[in-house]
Amino acid sequence: MTLMAERPRQRHDTRPAPRLLRAAGTLEEHRAAYGDLPLRAYAGETGQRRLIDAVHRAGLRGRGGGGYPTGRKLAAVAEAGRTPVVVANGCESEPASSKDRALLSYAPHLVLDGAVLAAHAVGADRVVLCVERGAGLADRLEREIARRRTDPVRWEVARLPRRYVASESSALVKYINTGDARPTFAPPRTADRGVAGRPTLVDNVETLAHLALIALHGAEWFRAVGTDTDPGSTLVTIGGAVHRPGVYEIAPGTRLGAVLDLAGGPTETLGAALVGGYFGTWVPLPGNELLPLSHDPAGTLGVTVGAGAIVALPATGCGLVETARVARYLAEESAGQCGPCVFGLPAIADDMEAVGYGRCSPAVRQRLTRRLAMVNGRGACSHPDGATRLVNSALSAFAADLQTHLGGATCRGAAADPLLPLPAARDRDGSWR
Repeated sequence: MTLMAERPRQRHDTRPAPRLLRAAGTLEEHRAAYGDLPLRAYAGETGQRRLIDAVHRAGLRGRGGGGYPTGRKLAAVAEAGRTPVVVANGCESEPASSKDRALLSYAPHLVLDGAVLAAHAVGADRVVLCVERGAGLADRLEREIARRRTDPVRWEVARLPRRYVASESSALVKYINTGDARPTFAPPRTADRGVAGRPTLVDNVETLAHLALIALHGAEWFRAVGTDTDPGSTLVTIGGAVHRPGVYEIAPGTRLGAVLDLAGGPTETLGAALVGGYFGTWVPLPGNELLPLSHDPAGTLGVTVGAGAIVALPATGCGLVETARVARYLAEESAGQCGPCVFGLPAIADDMEAVGYGRCSPAVRQRLTRRLAMVNGRGACSHPDGATRLVNSALSAFAADLQTHLGGATCRGAAADPLLPLPAARDRDGSWR
């Protein structure tokens, strides 16, 4: 896997060194590269408030997909009135993304420092680091944590089943509490009552790594890269028809074409790029190379970088078939807790397969449109919304191919090898425990 950092573009045209992707796997390498844990600089209640204020002024937004302001989350948990718990989310159940695994492999102590600092900011005494079972990370992380003997928190590493929705924040909390990794959908919020009934801060591991850097270097340093509304650098996983697929560090606001060029550029003429992973948006190419990528919606498609997964689709491929495969996978990954997931997603996957493989009549197309509208916004969690967003995006981006398929034929790309990565059936964990 390629692991590279674009020198993120600064507002004054200087090019600072990479921030996150610096190989610092051991504690000694980490301290040499990043320095000591700056807890003393934020001692006491005044220091806790200063740290939360620094994160707020920095404008750090969550890097797990939602892009929610991290300072607000810290403040909400800190003000809850009881001793909180911090959950570091490193599960990364998105098949097209590997940025969190890369970060935990190459710079684990930057994440661990961020988790300790987040715990200090909100007054937590317990940190649970969540990773996917079978990802090969848990044992190594436990060894590295064992070397951090002076950390003022109690550490745990939770190994979650490999399910798509198991990395949702309420699912993490439910698994830690009960051993069941299905998300919940009833109040209270995890910030009010989460792990063991205590206020709980759930943050993505990349978010926590950025928090550590803000504590070390300050809000102004962090904001020197990126955009006014989405500052700092961000990690993206670039895959598909590019010469050097891998994980890259970019500045928010970087154009889609420039991001693909980081990965060596396209291996052939492209027809589209999937931006934001399997809850993301298909962006037609050529024609959208100048689209800026950030956590802010961009362009008429409202594209966001989401969880940071970008897959380049060659013009010889078929986005409708690729989407049909993912729609079936998402239907199979449902937690089965609401009608839109239990009945709606399999029905949408059926119709999308008919579209993809040339078995689609205008009546089936109209039925798919109705089903998408019926499911969107009605699920117990965000899973149905993400699936319908992807399918709606495909129907729009590949409208010309759709007309071919509606005629009872398939486009030439329908016979191409699958492009979008999906876990092999033997690697999927059928259990929620």
